[in-house]
Amino acid sequence: MKKRKISLSFIITILVVGLVTLFLLWSTFYFFSLYVESMKQAAQTSSEQAVTQASNAISNYIGDMQEIMSLIEQRMTRNEGNTDQMLETLCNVRSDLVAVYIYDEQGTLVDSHTGEHTLKEHYLKDLSYIPLDSYEQGVLYLSDPHVESLLQNYYPWVVSVLQEIPGADGEKLRVVIDIRFSKISDYVDNVGIGQHGYCFITDSKGEIIYHPQQQLLYSGLKTEATDGLDLSHNGSFETKELICSVRTLDNCDWKVVGVSYISELVTAKEMELVGNICVMLAIILFATMVISFLVSRLVTNPAQRLIRAMEEFERDAAGYVYQPVEGTSEIEALSQSYEHMVRKIQKLMNQVRQEEISLRKTELKALQAQINPHFLYNTLDAIGWLCEEERCQDAVEMVNALAKLFRISISKGHELITIEKEVEHARSYLKIQNFRYKNQFSYEFLVEEDCLQYYCNKITLQPIIENAIYHGLDRMVDEGHILIRIYSENDDVIFRVEDNGVGMSEEQCRSILHREPGDNSGIGIKNVNDRIKIYFGKEYGLTIESELDEGTTVIIRMPKVEEKAAAGWEKV
Repeated sequence: MKKRKISLSFIITILVVGLVTLFLLWSTFYFFSLYVESMKQAAQTSSEQAVTQASNAISNYIGDMQEIMSLIEQRMTRNEGNTDQMLETLCNVRSDLVAVYIYDEQGTLVDSHTGEHTLKEHYLKDLSYIPLDSYEQGVLYLSDPHVESLLQNYYPWVVSVLQEIPGADGEKLRVVIDIRFSKISDYVDNVGIGQHGYCFITDSKGEIIYHPQQQLLYSGLKTEATDGLDLSHNGSFETKELICSVRTLDNCDWKVVGVSYISELVTAKEMELVGNICVMLAIILFATMVISFLVSRLVTNPAQRLIRAMEEFERDAAGYVYQPVEGTSEIEALSQSYEHMVRKIQKLMNQVRQEEISLRKTELKALQAQINPHFLYNTLDAIGWLCEEERCQDAVEMVNALAKLFRISISKGHELITIEKEVEHARSYLKIQNFRYKNQFSYEFLVEEDCLQYYCNKITLQPIIENAIYHGLDRMVDEGHILIRIYSENDDVIFRVEDNGVGMSEEQCRSILHREPGDNSGIGIKNVNDRIKIYFGKEYGLTIESELDEGTTVIIRMPKVEEKAAAGWEKV
């Protein structure tokens, strides 16, 4: 196998694209490293801003509770009237305030304001009460979230805000405000860091106070990603998978912790950047390839045109018209030499074609010459037999039929005649044979009228009928019968010659179409088959079906050839 050479255009394109690719890869790696670092810094800043936003919101809300406590302290310290009415109004107006409880120094509930809800007469445990050892005097205290346990048929999730206030008679009172924890949790839930990042609240010891997926944590179906990390200091730090931001609230010891995933904030954007870079590189490389290809084509285009001219000549050498290729002096010299070669090859091809046509016509005439003497010999033998019997009138009719046969056979030198004339030729032949065999057989023609206009090889039916009489009916005791049917089938015309003679074996049917001219029988059938195949192709010709003691059927298939097409076949 010949090794394919690399084209100059390909070499130029590869060199340019290779150099551009190396430069782009180096530049991409350098700027990608800078971009990744900036993305990590931006992700950390975004996480800190989200945590700061949540902590500020919670601090502001707790500050609001401090102001309420200050108002209550002012009213109770100064013993101003309508304190109870003010507390009831607060509980009714502010939906986030569930209840206000007042305890004495011994921890006994001395007053309560529950808005539209009713205080239980008996309860197992007061979850809103905060023991003294847990409280630092003078500081606003926030309890852990718990279920409100003092109200009838009402159990919201609340946080207790506690502050110690001196009473009018010098006794210290402890005021507890239960606020809905949903107000605080909403600030955390509404802050998102990316699509999957989140915030949660811990105390100063790192114990989780609130988590958006708290139920999953309690049930053990999920573990917090920050387990094992030191969250005691404010600020941000980065692990292999996480960015954590911690900030302590200004007015209590709670901490807001923000968790974001590097794979989401950084890696995802890295992949997006890689995708954009790949698209950009593909566009640049494509543009580089196109430009380098166009430049290289300016050098190699004349040679490529000459190569294409050679390929076109290979595909259609006979009908090819050469167009000179312009270019450098070397290319023009090659073009002129190639043009001279093309003309010489086409001249030789025409010469060979004419010789093939002549050879084909000679072969057809040789096959025709084998049929005519064979038929003439048998016909003259029959006429001689009639003369010996002194049947002059029958002999005259046979001679007239013979003249008609030869007139149709000659057909002014045409090989193709109409099916109508071919049928007339077969009728004349059967008439002659009926004289010889003294009407020992009968015959019948079933011909579709539409088929008579088409053309076929002359002397097609006569050799088949002759073989049916000599080898099928001649050895019969009973009267024989020959049926000739001609009908159309799609784009073909079918000739069927059926007899009820002695029949043939399968081996005889196969061999009769392959007999050599030296054999004593079947020459006419073989020649008819050969002539049809030479004219119309291997898909046409004869097939033989026969059964011993049943009869033989010869099927001839030809294309539907009309008058104009017949003239074309004759020229070929």
